[in-house]
Amino acid sequence: MNRSPILNNELAYAIASMGHTDFMIICDAGFPIPRSAWRVDLAIVQDVPDLETVLSAIAGVFVTEKVAYAAEMAENNAPLLETVKRLFPNSDYDPIPHAQILGEMASKAKVIVRTGAFDPWGNIVLYSGVDAPLWFDKPGVKTPAAYQPIVDRMRGK
Repeated sequence: MNRSPILNNELAYAIASMGHTDFMIICDAGFPIPRSAWRVDLAIVQDVPDLETVLSAIAGVFVTEKVAYAAEMAENNAPLLETVKRLFPNSDYDPIPHAQILGEMASKAKVIVRTGAFDPWGNIVLYSGVDAPLWFDKPGVKTPAAYQPIVDRMRGK
């Protein structure tokens, strides 16, 4: 049996297929997923599973370089924003217009994971990164200046 805490086969496969700069959207139950999108549908009933449960499981196994979220979330759903920042403390944050997530981002996402969440502005974009501290940890390898802030952030500095 797989040691990963993620038991859903399709979600585990989706995460394993992500490469540097690819992004996935973890969305609420009402998100308008494009027909052409790779959809992993986890929704069962209202708030099952909720966003925190799904994001927490993903945060444990996915190297998240950047997290984008609806700029409207800060004012209109501050508890969810606090949860996102708690679960992805070493990521860069990018508030963007919610309409951009619903349109442009949805059409470009590698995968969209639908939860049962009934959360306003509950659509989170997770950008795949690399574990920069490990990439630049081999003897004789120098960390380029452009990557140093990423290495420091991922080390919690």
